[in-house]
Amino acid sequence: MAQQGQGGTLSALYADLNRFGQKQEYERAIKAANKILQQNPEEEEAFQCKVVSFILLDRFDEALTAIHKDKKLQLNLKFEKAYCEYRLNRTHEALTTLRSITNPDSRSKELLAQVLYRLEEYEECYDLYRDIVKNSQDDFDDERQTNLAAVVAALQMWDGVDVDDPGLEGSYEISYNSACYYIGRGDYKTAEEKLRSAEVALKNDPELAEDELEEELAIIRVQLAYVLQQLHRNTEANKLYNQVLRNKPSDIGLVAVASNNMVTLNKDQNVFDSKRKMKAATGDSLKHKLTSNQKTNIQLNQCLLHLYSNQGDLCHNLANKLMSQYPDIDTPVLIQAAQYVKDKDVKKAVACLQTYVKSHPDQCFSIQLVIAQLYLSQGAVYQACDALKTLGDITYRPGIVSALVTLYLSQEDKDAASEVLIKAVAWYKKNEPKSADLLTLTRAASNFELKNGNAEQAAKMLEDLRKSSPNDPRVLAQLISAYSQFNQAKAQQVSKDLPPVEEIAQSVDVDALEAAFSTLGPKYMKKTLKSEASPGGSGDALIKKKKRKKKKGKLPKNIDSAADLDPERWLPKRERSYYRGKRKDKRKDIGKGTQGATSGAAADMDMGKSPTGSAASSPRPGQPTSPSAGATGASGGADGPRQQKPAQANKKKRKKGNRW
Repeated sequence: MAQQGQGGTLSALYADLNRFGQKQEYERAIKAANKILQQNPEEEEAFQCKVVSFILLDRFDEALTAIHKDKKLQLNLKFEKAYCEYRLNRTHEALTTLRSITNPDSRSKELLAQVLYRLEEYEECYDLYRDIVKNSQDDFDDERQTNLAAVVAALQMWDGVDVDDPGLEGSYEISYNSACYYIGRGDYKTAEEKLRSAEVALKNDPELAEDELEEELAIIRVQLAYVLQQLHRNTEANKLYNQVLRNKPSDIGLVAVASNNMVTLNKDQNVFDSKRKMKAATGDSLKHKLTSNQKTNIQLNQCLLHLYSNQGDLCHNLANKLMSQYPDIDTPVLIQAAQYVKDKDVKKAVACLQTYVKSHPDQCFSIQLVIAQLYLSQGAVYQACDALKTLGDITYRPGIVSALVTLYLSQEDKDAASEVLIKAVAWYKKNEPKSADLLTLTRAASNFELKNGNAEQAAKMLEDLRKSSPNDPRVLAQLISAYSQFNQAKAQQVSKDLPPVEEIAQSVDVDALEAAFSTLGPKYMKKTLKSEASPGGSGDALIKKKKRKKKKGKLPKNIDSAADLDPERWLPKRERSYYRGKRKDKRKDIGKGTQGATSGAAADMDMGKSPTGSAASSPRPGQPTSPSAGATGASGGADGPRQQKPAQANKKKRKKGNRW
C-alpha cells in the first residue's frame, strides 16, 4: 500500500520525477526528489536523481555537499562523487575515490583514464585505454580512439617514451593527435602535413557551427605555428599566432600558449610587446589549463624576459623560486648566472654555478662548460682547465682533450698538455680499447711527443699504433725517427721492416705529381712549348725561350729632334758616367766646436783616436752618455774635461715685443 504524505503518494512523486527528468527540467526534478526524501530518507533512487540533476546543472559543489551529508547513501554514488571532484579540479581526490571502487564498471574505468591523463600518468592511462577500446563496442568508439591517440601523443611529447604509431585514421581530432605524436618524435615535416589535413577536414565538417569551427581551428593553427617555428619559418609562425589572438578565443590555455610562443619569437627584441604577451600567459586561472611542462616553460621564459628587460631583482627572485621548485632543471641557475654576469659580478656567477654542481654532481656537464667559459672571459686559463677536468669520464673525449691541449699550449705549458694526452690514451686503453677514438688520440699524442723531443714516450705509443696498423708506413717511419734519437740499434732493426723502394714507387703517379707541381706557378716551373718534329730530328718537342721585345722609350712631344740626345738619359743620375756628386759646402763647418780651438786640438780631444780608445765599453741601453757619467777618477786626481754646453743653450731667447 502506498504511503501517504503532504506531497502525495511516493508513486506519484516518482512519476513527477521521471517526467521532469525526461523534459530536462532538472530544477523541478530536484524539488520532486526532495519531497520523496522528506517522506522516506532512505530512498536511494530519489537521492541519486537529485545528485545527477545537480551534476547536469553544473552545480558540482551542491552535488558533493549532498553526497557528504548523507553518508549512508554515498557508498553507492562513488562514481558521481569522483566525477564532481574531477570537474572541480580536485583530481587527486577523484583518483582516490575511483581507486576505492571494488569492481569498477566501464564508465568508472573511462573516468579513471581521464583522471590519469590530467595527472599526467600517461603510461597507466595508455594501458587502461587499450583495455577499454578492446573490450568496448558502442557508439562512443570514435571518442575512445581519439582519446587513445591523444595519450600516445602525450607519451611521445612529454615523457619521451617511444611508442609505435597506432595508425588511427578518421576524424580531424585523430589527425591532430597524430600530428602531436610526430612532434614528439621530432618529425616536424610529417606533423605539418597532418595538421594541414586536419584543418581541411575540419573546414569540411558540416555539423560544426561557425563559432565552434573557429574555436577548433584556433587549436590546430597554434600547433601548426609551433611546428613552423621549429622549422625556423618564424614569419609564417608569427602570422598564425597573431591571427589566432586577434579572434580572441575563449580557451585561456590556448591564449597562454600562443602568447608564450610569441615571446620566444621576440627574444630580446620588442620587450614591451613581450611583457604584454607574458601577462596573458601567466595567472592563477591557468593552473588547471596547462600541463606541467607548459607551465615550467612559461615561467622560464618569464625569467628570461626579466633578464632581457634589465629587471635584475625580479630575475634573481624568480630564478631562486624556480631553482627550489624544479631542482632537476639547470636552466634557472644558468639564467641567474647570466644576470650576475650582466651585473658585472662574475665571481658571484661562478660561485652560484659551483654551488649547483656540488648539489647536482650528475648534471654538471653544461654547468662546468659555462664555468670554464666564464674563467676564460676573465683570462684565468688554468682555472678554466681545472673546470673541464671535473667532467669525469667526459674529460677524456677528443673534444675536451683538444680544448685542454690548446689551452695549455696557449700558456706554453707543454708538460701539462702532454699529461692530458697520455691520460686520455690510458683511459681509452682501459675502458674502450676497441674505440676509434683510441687510434685518433694515440696518433695525436705520439706526434705531440715526437715534436717536443720526448722520443721514448712517442716510441711507446707508436709501438701500440704499429700493433693495430702493422702495414702503415707512416707509423713505421715515425717509429724509426723516434728510436734514432735514443736507440740506434733498435732504429736499424725496425728499418728492416720498411717496404722496398720499388714497391713504394709503384703507387706513385708521376703525371699527378708533375701536374701538382705545375700549379705552383711560373715562378717554379719552366714554360715549355711543343713544336712539330723536324724532318731530321727525333720528333721530340724543342724547348724555346720567349724573348721579350724591348719597347722604345717615348720622347717628349716638344723635343728638338735636331739636338743630340743624351744616351744615358734613362739611367738615374748617380749611375751616369759624368756624375760627380754634390759639392760639400765647407762653410757649414765654421763655428762648430770650442771657440778658438784649432783642428789639431780637436784631434787631441778625440777619444776614438787615443791608444786606449779600443778598451772603452759602449754604454748600456738606457744609460746616460754624458762624459761625467761615463768615467770615474781616482781620489785626489785631476778633474776630467770640462763638460761643454750645447750650442742651443748659449742662445738667448728673443723676447717678443709688445703688440700695439
